[in-house]
Amino acid sequence: MKGYIFACTNKTEKECFSNMVFGTNRLYSDNVYKIEKGDTLFLFNMDSDTLYGVFSAKTSGKKDIIPDAWKGMYPYQVEVEKDGEIKTARGIKKVFSRMGINWRFFLNKDQIDVLINYLNNPKEFDFNIVRNKISPTSKTLLDDKPAIEATTLWDYPKQSYGKTQKGDNKYAGVTPAFIIYNMIKRYTEPGDLVVDPMAGSGTTLDVCREENRKCIAYEIAPPRPDIIQNDARSIPLKDNSVDMIFIDSPYGDNIKYNDHPDNIGNISAEDERFYNELEKVMKECLRILKPGKVIGWLIGDQWAKKRFTPVGFKVYERLSKYFETVDIISVARRNQTSNTGIWYNRAIRFNFYLRGFKYLLIMKKPENLPSRNLKRKTEWTQYKRGKGQRNRNNESRT
Repeated sequence: MKGYIFACTNKTEKECFSNMVFGTNRLYSDNVYKIEKGDTLFLFNMDSDTLYGVFSAKTSGKKDIIPDAWKGMYPYQVEVEKDGEIKTARGIKKVFSRMGINWRFFLNKDQIDVLINYLNNPKEFDFNIVRNKISPTSKTLLDDKPAIEATTLWDYPKQSYGKTQKGDNKYAGVTPAFIIYNMIKRYTEPGDLVVDPMAGSGTTLDVCREENRKCIAYEIAPPRPDIIQNDARSIPLKDNSVDMIFIDSPYGDNIKYNDHPDNIGNISAEDERFYNELEKVMKECLRILKPGKVIGWLIGDQWAKKRFTPVGFKVYERLSKYFETVDIISVARRNQTSNTGIWYNRAIRFNFYLRGFKYLLIMKKPENLPSRNLKRKTEWTQYKRGKGQRNRNNESRT
Protein backbone atom coordinates (compact mmCIF):
# COMPACT_ATOMS: atom_id res chain seq x y z
CA MET A 1 0.00 0.00 0.00
CA LYS A 2 1.44 3.37 -0.97
CA GLY A 3 0.30 6.96 -1.29
CA TYR A 4 1.39 10.12 -3.01
CA ILE A 5 0.78 13.85 -2.54
CA PHE A 6 0.28 15.92 -5.69
CA ALA A 7 0.89 19.67 -5.47
CA CYS A 8 -1.12 22.50 -7.00
CA THR A 9 -1.48 26.27 -6.72
CA ASN A 10 -4.44 28.61 -6.55
CA LYS A 11 -4.27 28.88 -10.33
CA THR A 12 -4.19 25.15 -11.01
CA GLU A 13 -6.44 23.80 -8.23
CA LYS A 14 -9.75 24.36 -10.05
CA GLU A 15 -8.64 22.32 -13.05
CA CYS A 16 -7.56 19.45 -10.80
CA PHE A 17 -11.10 19.13 -9.45
CA SER A 18 -12.98 19.87 -12.67
CA ASN A 19 -11.06 17.19 -14.58
CA MET A 20 -10.49 14.90 -11.59
CA VAL A 21 -6.94 14.55 -12.86
CA PHE A 22 -3.79 15.38 -10.90
CA GLY A 23 -0.62 16.26 -12.80
CA THR A 24 3.01 17.23 -12.41
CA ASN A 25 6.06 18.10 -14.48
CA ARG A 26 9.01 16.15 -15.85
CA LEU A 27 10.95 16.37 -12.59
CA TYR A 28 8.53 13.96 -10.89
CA SER A 29 7.65 11.86 -13.93
CA ASP A 30 9.36 8.78 -12.44
CA ASN A 31 7.07 8.95 -9.43
CA VAL A 32 3.93 9.32 -11.55
CA TYR A 33 4.79 6.26 -13.63
CA LYS A 34 5.13 4.26 -10.41
CA ILE A 35 1.58 5.12 -9.26
CA GLU A 36 -0.85 2.22 -9.72
CA LYS A 37 -4.61 2.02 -9.82
CA GLY A 38 -5.99 2.06 -6.28
CA ASP A 39 -3.11 3.98 -4.67
CA THR A 40 -4.08 6.61 -2.09
CA LEU A 41 -3.63 10.21 -3.23
CA PHE A 42 -3.81 13.67 -1.66
CA LEU A 43 -3.78 17.17 -3.17
CA PHE A 44 -1.66 19.90 -1.57
CA ASN A 45 -2.30 23.56 -2.49
CA MET A 46 1.03 25.23 -1.83
CA ASP A 47 -0.40 28.76 -2.04
CA SER A 48 -3.22 28.30 0.47
CA ASP A 49 -1.27 25.71 2.52
CA THR A 50 -4.23 23.34 2.32
CA LEU A 51 -4.40 19.55 2.01
CA TYR A 52 -7.34 17.81 0.33
CA GLY A 53 -8.10 14.12 0.71
CA VAL A 54 -8.71 11.35 0.35
CA PHE A 55 -8.52 10.34 -3.32
CA SER A 56 -7.89 7.05 -5.04
CA ALA A 57 -5.97 6.55 -8.28
CA LYS A 58 -8.52 5.56 -10.92
CA THR A 59 -5.74 4.82 -13.41
CA SER A 60 -2.04 4.15 -13.25
CA GLY A 61 0.27 7.09 -13.88
CA LYS A 62 0.49 8.08 -17.54
CA LYS A 63 1.48 10.93 -19.79
CA ASP A 64 -1.15 13.20 -21.34
CA ILE A 65 -4.38 11.66 -20.02
CA ILE A 66 -5.76 15.12 -20.85
CA PRO A 67 -3.09 16.65 -23.14
CA ASP A 68 -4.46 20.22 -22.93
CA ALA A 69 -4.88 20.27 -19.14
CA TRP A 70 -3.02 23.19 -17.52
CA LYS A 71 -2.02 24.27 -21.06
CA GLY A 72 0.24 21.22 -21.31
CA MET A 73 2.49 22.33 -18.44
CA TYR A 74 1.87 19.22 -16.29
CA PRO A 75 1.64 16.26 -18.68
CA TYR A 76 2.44 13.46 -16.18
CA GLN A 77 -0.99 12.66 -14.84
CA VAL A 78 -3.24 10.32 -12.87
CA GLU A 79 -7.02 10.15 -13.14
CA VAL A 80 -8.51 10.21 -9.63
CA GLU A 81 -11.79 9.57 -7.84
CA LYS A 82 -13.06 10.53 -4.40
CA ASP A 83 -12.53 8.01 -1.62
CA GLY A 84 -15.50 9.08 0.49
CA GLU A 85 -16.19 12.68 1.49
CA ILE A 86 -13.34 15.08 0.66
CA LYS A 87 -11.87 16.67 3.80
CA THR A 88 -9.58 19.69 4.03
CA ALA A 89 -6.88 20.76 6.46
CA ARG A 90 -5.15 24.16 6.51
CA GLY A 91 -1.71 25.05 7.80
CA ILE A 92 -0.54 21.69 6.51
CA LYS A 93 3.17 22.56 6.06
CA LYS A 94 3.66 22.68 9.84
CA VAL A 95 1.67 19.45 10.14
CA PHE A 96 3.97 17.73 7.62
CA SER A 97 6.95 18.92 9.64
CA ARG A 98 5.56 17.66 12.96
CA MET A 99 4.72 14.30 11.38
CA GLY A 100 8.13 14.00 9.70
CA ILE A 101 6.52 13.70 6.26
CA ASN A 102 8.21 14.98 3.10
CA TRP A 103 5.33 15.49 0.68
CA ARG A 104 7.61 14.95 -2.34
CA PHE A 105 8.21 11.34 -1.30
CA PHE A 106 5.93 8.34 -1.57
CA LEU A 107 3.87 7.67 1.56
CA ASN A 108 3.88 4.30 3.30
CA LYS A 109 0.86 2.76 5.05
CA ASP A 110 1.61 4.34 8.43
CA GLN A 111 1.91 7.81 6.93
CA ILE A 112 -1.31 7.36 4.95
CA ASP A 113 -3.19 6.30 8.08
CA VAL A 114 -1.86 9.26 10.09
CA LEU A 115 -2.79 11.79 7.38
CA ILE A 116 -6.29 10.34 7.01
CA ASN A 117 -6.80 10.47 10.80
CA TYR A 118 -5.65 14.08 10.83
CA LEU A 119 -8.01 15.05 7.99
CA ASN A 120 -10.93 13.40 9.78
CA ASN A 121 -10.36 15.24 13.06
CA PRO A 122 -7.55 17.85 12.98
CA LYS A 123 -8.62 19.66 16.16
CA GLU A 124 -8.35 16.59 18.39
CA PHE A 125 -5.40 14.95 16.65
CA ASP A 126 -2.74 13.79 19.12
CA PHE A 127 0.74 14.46 17.72
CA ASN A 128 2.30 12.59 20.61
CA ILE A 129 1.36 9.28 19.01
CA VAL A 130 3.03 10.15 15.71
CA ARG A 131 6.59 9.28 16.72
CA ASN A 132 5.52 5.81 17.85
CA LYS A 133 3.09 5.20 15.02
CA ILE A 134 4.83 6.42 11.91
CA SER A 135 7.66 4.53 10.21
CA PRO A 136 10.48 6.17 8.23
CA THR A 137 9.60 8.06 5.06
CA SER A 138 9.57 6.06 1.85
CA LYS A 139 12.11 7.38 -0.59
CA THR A 140 11.30 8.45 -4.14
CA LEU A 141 12.88 7.01 -7.22
CA LEU A 142 14.87 10.23 -7.46
CA ASP A 143 16.98 9.51 -4.39
CA ASP A 144 19.50 7.34 -6.23
CA LYS A 145 19.38 9.47 -9.38
CA PRO A 146 21.26 12.57 -10.49
CA ALA A 147 19.55 15.95 -10.46
CA ILE A 148 17.80 17.12 -13.60
CA GLU A 149 20.01 19.95 -14.80
CA ALA A 150 18.47 23.40 -15.29
CA THR A 151 21.48 25.42 -16.46
CA THR A 152 23.98 25.13 -19.31
CA LEU A 153 26.82 24.24 -16.91
CA TRP A 154 26.92 20.58 -15.87
CA ASP A 155 29.50 19.62 -13.28
CA TYR A 156 29.86 15.99 -12.25
CA PRO A 157 32.23 14.68 -9.57
CA LYS A 158 32.34 11.09 -10.85
CA GLN A 159 31.54 8.94 -13.87
CA SER A 160 28.60 6.87 -12.59
CA TYR A 161 25.82 7.02 -10.00
CA GLY A 162 23.45 4.75 -8.08
CA LYS A 163 23.98 1.20 -6.88
CA THR A 164 24.92 -0.28 -10.28
CA GLN A 165 27.84 0.79 -12.44
CA LYS A 166 26.97 2.34 -15.80
CA GLY A 167 29.65 1.64 -18.37
CA ASP A 168 33.23 0.84 -17.40
CA ASN A 169 35.02 3.67 -15.60
CA LYS A 170 38.35 2.14 -16.61
CA TYR A 171 37.46 2.35 -20.33
CA ALA A 172 39.42 4.99 -22.23
CA GLY A 173 37.23 8.06 -22.74
CA VAL A 174 34.27 6.60 -20.81
CA THR A 175 31.11 8.76 -20.91
CA PRO A 176 29.72 10.25 -17.67
CA ALA A 177 26.44 8.43 -16.99
CA PHE A 178 24.93 11.64 -15.58
CA ILE A 179 24.90 13.21 -19.04
CA ILE A 180 22.98 10.36 -20.63
CA TYR A 181 20.53 10.29 -17.70
CA ASN A 182 19.76 13.98 -18.17
CA MET A 183 19.35 13.58 -21.91
CA ILE A 184 16.89 10.71 -21.74
CA LYS A 185 14.92 12.28 -18.88
CA ARG A 186 14.42 15.49 -20.83
CA TYR A 187 13.91 14.13 -24.33
CA THR A 188 12.43 10.63 -24.07
CA GLU A 189 9.65 8.68 -22.37
CA PRO A 190 9.68 5.09 -21.05
CA GLY A 191 9.61 2.68 -23.96
CA ASP A 192 11.25 5.09 -26.42
CA LEU A 193 14.13 3.88 -28.58
CA VAL A 194 17.56 5.42 -27.92
CA VAL A 195 20.52 4.68 -30.20
CA ASP A 196 24.22 5.11 -29.43
CA PRO A 197 26.21 4.60 -32.65
CA MET A 198 29.58 4.86 -30.84
CA ALA A 199 28.74 3.09 -27.59
CA GLY A 200 32.22 2.61 -26.13
CA SER A 201 31.87 0.62 -22.90
CA GLY A 202 28.05 0.72 -22.99
CA THR A 203 27.14 3.55 -20.61
CA THR A 204 24.10 4.54 -22.68
CA LEU A 205 22.89 0.96 -22.74
CA ASP A 206 23.12 0.63 -18.95
CA VAL A 207 21.37 3.93 -18.20
CA CYS A 208 18.54 3.19 -20.65
CA ARG A 209 17.90 -0.26 -19.17
CA GLU A 210 17.59 1.19 -15.69
CA GLU A 211 15.24 3.93 -16.94
CA ASN A 212 13.02 1.61 -19.00
CA ARG A 213 14.10 2.89 -22.40
CA LYS A 214 14.85 0.66 -25.34
CA CYS A 215 18.43 1.00 -26.52
CA ILE A 216 20.49 -0.18 -29.46
CA ALA A 217 24.23 0.27 -28.96
CA TYR A 218 26.80 -0.05 -31.74
CA GLU A 219 30.59 -0.01 -31.63
CA ILE A 220 33.17 -0.74 -34.31
CA ALA A 221 35.06 -2.96 -31.83
CA PRO A 222 32.55 -3.96 -29.11
CA PRO A 223 34.03 -4.63 -25.66
CA ARG A 224 30.95 -6.61 -24.48
CA PRO A 225 28.43 -8.97 -26.13
CA ASP A 226 25.31 -6.79 -25.80
CA ILE A 227 26.88 -4.08 -27.98
CA ILE A 228 26.45 -4.74 -31.71
CA GLN A 229 29.49 -4.59 -33.97
CA ASN A 230 28.89 -1.88 -36.57
CA ASP A 231 30.44 1.15 -38.24
CA ALA A 232 28.54 4.34 -37.30
CA ARG A 233 28.81 5.58 -40.89
CA SER A 234 26.23 2.98 -41.92
CA ILE A 235 23.56 2.29 -39.30
CA PRO A 236 21.27 -0.71 -40.04
CA LEU A 237 18.01 0.96 -38.98
CA LYS A 238 14.99 2.30 -40.88
CA ASP A 239 14.48 5.97 -41.70
CA ASN A 240 12.69 8.04 -39.02
CA SER A 241 12.65 5.17 -36.50
CA VAL A 242 14.62 6.46 -33.48
CA ASP A 243 13.45 8.68 -30.59
CA MET A 244 16.85 9.95 -29.46
CA ILE A 245 20.52 9.54 -30.37
CA PHE A 246 23.49 10.04 -28.08
CA ILE A 247 27.08 10.09 -29.33
CA ASP A 248 30.32 10.51 -27.44
CA SER A 249 32.57 10.49 -30.48
CA PRO A 250 36.38 10.51 -30.65
CA TYR A 251 37.91 13.98 -30.31
CA GLY A 252 40.76 13.03 -32.65
CA ASP A 253 43.52 10.46 -32.29
CA ASN A 254 44.40 11.44 -28.70
CA ILE A 255 43.01 8.18 -27.24
CA LYS A 256 43.78 4.64 -28.36
CA TYR A 257 40.30 3.09 -28.35
CA ASN A 258 41.03 -0.11 -30.31
CA ASP A 259 43.03 -1.51 -33.22
CA HIS A 260 40.23 -1.55 -35.80
CA PRO A 261 41.62 -0.06 -39.04
CA ASP A 262 38.38 1.84 -39.81
CA ASN A 263 38.14 3.55 -36.40
CA ILE A 264 37.58 7.30 -36.91
CA GLY A 265 39.54 7.82 -33.71
CA ASN A 266 42.70 6.93 -35.61
CA ILE A 267 42.47 10.21 -37.59
CA SER A 268 43.96 13.41 -36.19
CA ALA A 269 41.59 16.27 -35.31
CA GLU A 270 44.00 18.53 -37.21
CA ASP A 271 43.13 16.62 -40.41
CA GLU A 272 39.98 17.67 -42.27
CA ARG A 273 39.32 13.97 -43.03
CA PHE A 274 38.37 13.54 -39.37
CA TYR A 275 35.40 15.90 -39.75
CA ASN A 276 34.48 14.48 -43.14
CA GLU A 277 34.13 11.02 -41.61
CA LEU A 278 32.13 12.33 -38.64
CA GLU A 279 29.84 14.10 -41.11
CA LYS A 280 28.98 10.72 -42.60
CA VAL A 281 27.88 9.65 -39.11
CA MET A 282 25.78 12.82 -38.82
CA LYS A 283 23.98 12.06 -42.09
CA GLU A 284 23.11 8.57 -40.86
CA CYS A 285 21.82 10.00 -37.59
CA LEU A 286 19.65 12.46 -39.50
CA ARG A 287 18.22 9.62 -41.56
CA ILE A 288 17.22 7.34 -38.67
CA LEU A 289 16.07 10.04 -36.22
CA LYS A 290 12.37 10.90 -36.12
CA PRO A 291 11.47 14.48 -37.11
CA GLY A 292 11.42 16.78 -34.09
CA LYS A 293 13.59 14.42 -32.03
CA VAL A 294 16.96 15.17 -30.46
CA ILE A 295 20.59 14.11 -30.82
CA GLY A 296 23.17 14.83 -28.12
CA TRP A 297 26.79 14.97 -29.27
CA LEU A 298 29.56 15.11 -26.63
CA ILE A 299 32.84 16.53 -27.91
CA GLY A 300 35.98 18.24 -26.59
CA ASP A 301 38.68 20.49 -28.01
CA GLN A 302 42.35 19.64 -28.45
CA TRP A 303 45.59 21.32 -27.45
CA ALA A 304 48.68 19.45 -28.52
CA LYS A 305 52.25 20.47 -29.30
CA LYS A 306 51.52 24.20 -28.89
CA ARG A 307 48.54 24.10 -31.24
CA PHE A 308 44.88 24.53 -30.30
CA THR A 309 42.22 22.82 -32.42
CA PRO A 310 38.60 23.93 -31.84
CA VAL A 311 37.17 20.44 -32.37
CA GLY A 312 33.87 21.37 -30.73
CA PHE A 313 33.29 24.34 -33.05
CA LYS A 314 34.19 22.31 -36.11
CA VAL A 315 31.82 19.48 -35.16
CA TYR A 316 29.06 21.97 -34.37
CA GLU A 317 29.55 23.61 -37.78
CA ARG A 318 28.99 20.28 -39.50
CA LEU A 319 26.00 19.36 -37.32
CA SER A 320 24.38 22.72 -38.07
CA LYS A 321 24.16 21.78 -41.73
CA TYR A 322 21.56 19.13 -40.87
CA PHE A 323 20.09 19.88 -37.43
CA GLU A 324 18.54 22.79 -35.55
CA THR A 325 20.28 23.85 -32.34
CA VAL A 326 18.42 23.19 -29.09
CA ASP A 327 21.27 24.34 -26.82
CA ILE A 328 24.97 23.96 -26.08
CA ILE A 329 26.02 22.63 -22.67
CA SER A 330 29.40 23.04 -21.01
CA VAL A 331 30.26 19.83 -19.17
CA ALA A 332 32.97 20.38 -16.55
CA ARG A 333 35.70 17.74 -16.54
CA ARG A 334 36.78 16.36 -13.19
CA ASN A 335 39.08 13.49 -12.27
CA GLN A 336 41.04 13.79 -15.52
CA THR A 337 44.61 12.51 -15.67
CA SER A 338 45.74 16.13 -16.10
CA ASN A 339 43.90 17.29 -12.97
CA THR A 340 47.01 17.16 -10.80
CA GLY A 341 49.39 19.65 -9.24
CA ILE A 342 52.14 18.76 -11.71
CA TRP A 343 49.96 19.55 -14.73
CA TYR A 344 48.67 22.77 -13.16
CA ASN A 345 52.28 23.84 -12.63
CA ARG A 346 53.20 22.97 -16.22
CA ALA A 347 50.19 24.86 -17.63
CA ILE A 348 51.32 28.06 -15.89
CA ARG A 349 55.04 27.61 -16.55
CA PHE A 350 54.62 26.90 -20.25
CA ASN A 351 51.65 29.22 -20.76
CA PHE A 352 48.90 26.85 -21.94
CA TYR A 353 45.48 25.82 -20.60
CA LEU A 354 44.32 22.43 -19.43
CA ARG A 355 41.07 21.22 -20.96
CA GLY A 356 38.42 22.14 -18.37
CA PHE A 357 35.19 21.28 -20.17
CA LYS A 358 33.53 19.41 -23.01
CA TYR A 359 30.67 20.52 -25.22
CA LEU A 360 27.36 18.73 -25.21
CA LEU A 361 25.75 19.82 -28.49
CA ILE A 362 22.00 19.25 -28.28
CA MET A 363 20.49 19.35 -31.76
CA LYS A 364 17.06 18.59 -33.19
CA LYS A 365 16.00 17.09 -36.50
CA PRO A 366 13.71 19.65 -38.19
CA GLU A 367 10.06 18.61 -38.35
CA ASN A 368 9.96 20.14 -41.81
CA LEU A 369 13.05 21.49 -43.49
CA PRO A 370 11.60 24.85 -44.65
CA SER A 371 10.91 25.76 -40.99
CA ARG A 372 14.60 26.46 -40.48
CA ASN A 373 14.31 29.59 -42.60
CA LEU A 374 11.17 31.04 -40.99
CA LYS A 375 11.61 34.47 -39.40
CA ARG A 376 10.54 34.85 -35.77
CA LYS A 377 9.61 37.91 -33.78
CA THR A 378 10.98 38.12 -30.26
CA GLU A 379 9.42 40.38 -27.62
CA TRP A 380 11.87 41.25 -24.87
CA THR A 381 10.81 41.88 -21.28
CA GLN A 382 12.46 44.99 -19.83
CA TYR A 383 13.89 44.95 -16.31
CA LYS A 384 14.96 48.11 -14.48
CA ARG A 385 18.35 47.91 -12.83
CA GLY A 386 17.90 50.89 -10.50
CA LYS A 387 18.37 54.65 -10.52
CA GLY A 388 20.82 55.99 -13.05
CA GLN A 389 21.10 52.65 -14.86
CA ARG A 390 19.69 51.74 -18.20
CA ASN A 391 17.16 48.99 -18.70
CA ARG A 392 18.67 45.69 -19.59
CA ASN A 393 17.16 43.10 -21.90
CA ASN A 394 17.59 39.77 -20.17
CA GLU A 395 14.52 37.70 -20.87
CA SER A 396 12.60 36.91 -24.03
CA ARG A 397 9.16 35.68 -24.97
CA THR A 398 8.72 34.06 -28.35
